[in-house]
Amino acid sequence: MNQQIWKKLNELNQEAFQKRPGSRKKAFDEEEKSYLHPLRQTRYRLSEWRHAKVQSNYHIQIERMYYSTPYEYIQSDVDVRLSKDLIEVYFKESRIASHKRLYGETGQYSTLTEHMPDNHRLYLEHTPDNNREWAQTIGPHMEAFVERLLHSSSEKKALNQLMSLRNLEKRYSKEDMDFAAHNLLLASSKPTVSVYKTILIRNKKREQAKENGSVTKMTTNENYGFVRGANYFGGNRK
Repeated sequence: MNQQIWKKLNELNQEAFQKRPGSRKKAFDEEEKSYLHPLRQTRYRLSEWRHAKVQSNYHIQIERMYYSTPYEYIQSDVDVRLSKDLIEVYFKESRIASHKRLYGETGQYSTLTEHMPDNHRLYLEHTPDNNREWAQTIGPHMEAFVERLLHSSSEKKALNQLMSLRNLEKRYSKEDMDFAAHNLLLASSKPTVSVYKTILIRNKKREQAKENGSVTKMTTNENYGFVRGANYFGGNRK
């Protein structure tokens, strides 16, 4: 049947017009064909538009699922385009985020690292392996100190201590930090960050005192002692 329809359709298109020259086929070839464009490689997606507000955790909620946006847009009103497999977020007609659409259990999060504030990104990357890599950039004694911390307490507690330890790099050189770790490991079998900080401060003060020339060398007289001699008691009177 389809073949017969195509045959009759071609015959109809070839028939001459009654009130003008040419045919439907000729009119198409001469007037319309040049305006045609090839079909898109990707199929057209049916989509739906919604409005949302970026929450304080830089996510929007769509159908009880959560999708991140750049944190700079917190509290902003945005437009959201929903298709079968994609979520796109627009702010003033500019796309600021896109996510694969989530299905299944409600309350899922789709969070992109580049949308996070620096402090959130740092916490996300704050893992035992990441801290080991950091310790290698400081020196061998810091590597040993970090390993002691990771094995001496729970991972959560150790990571909190290491966060405090890494912040010290803003105030001290790598050489100072590794030297202080060396001092600490020699002095204690159970090293802690608080004692480490004390050693760092002490070493820094000593270094500053040397630079200022205020460190005096201790000398001991060979006649000096803690035992009071005859001179003290008057035994050598002449």
